[in-house]
Amino acid sequence: MARCSLPALKELLKKSTNQCSGSLISTRSVTYMPRPGDGAPRPVTLVPGDGIGPLVTGAVEQVMEAMHAPVYFEKYEVHGDMKKVPEEVMDSIKKNKVCLKGGLATPMGGGVSSLNVQLRKELDLYASLVNCFNLPGLPTRHENVDIVVIRENTEGEYAGLEHEVVPGVVESLKVITKFCSERIAKYAFEYAYLNNRKKVTAVHKANIMKLADGLFLESCREVATKYPGIKYNEVIVDNCCMQLVSKPEQFDVMVTPNLYGNLVANTAAGIAGGTGVMPGGKSGNRRRRAE
Repeated sequence: MARCSLPALKELLKKSTNQCSGSLISTRSVTYMPRPGDGAPRPVTLVPGDGIGPLVTGAVEQVMEAMHAPVYFEKYEVHGDMKKVPEEVMDSIKKNKVCLKGGLATPMGGGVSSLNVQLRKELDLYASLVNCFNLPGLPTRHENVDIVVIRENTEGEYAGLEHEVVPGVVESLKVITKFCSERIAKYAFEYAYLNNRKKVTAVHKANIMKLADGLFLESCREVATKYPGIKYNEVIVDNCCMQLVSKPEQFDVMVTPNLYGNLVANTAAGIAGGTGVMPGGKSGNRRRRAE
């Protein structure tokens, strides 16, 4: 099915080029940076994953082929029902520094660890970025949507720190640290600065979680003072969701703790056309914080 879409993709690219040359519509440019050095094709780890993952990653392979992009894929079969990510996959990701991954299913309940969370922890993928914007030819309720959601990806509720205290009582811990909060805030402001973005919005629930989300906000405010050319504001997460569905064009770059970012990013993606067509990824480094 995915292979059959290659002629349609080429025809779409041809039409887009013709329309752009006639100044009929404005399109987003697609660029990649050449690899420094000998110019040899760059290896990329490929994990098709579960569900629609193989279809999505298969389409990306076709796009790379059509663009003659200087990459080739090292493909591995990993699925959400595995107990852990195989060592050869981790070695490939660490060697290549880039991985194209489809979603990995996580069984509901039962104490089964998510492979997605395992990858984030092992590789210290602290920043999740999703760019939600209007696509030509895909009608949506709102226009002029171009939102970047940057989410802290290693702590908070999604860290999976929970246990059963006594039968029938489960305790789930939300941990927020200044180190991770400052790191994600710096990432958001640096992204805004490098990409000519005008505003960064911090999403929080500090009116209720005064210490945890209060620390996140304090860190964002400190980092904001170092970027005077970028406007900074804050919004409570429930109000944020309402504002997103009513007036999404007011948002530019959004920086969030872990759980809120998942909800906000999916809401923004739905407004712009769906999660299946919104680009995103996770980045970080393996240099751990000082103990």
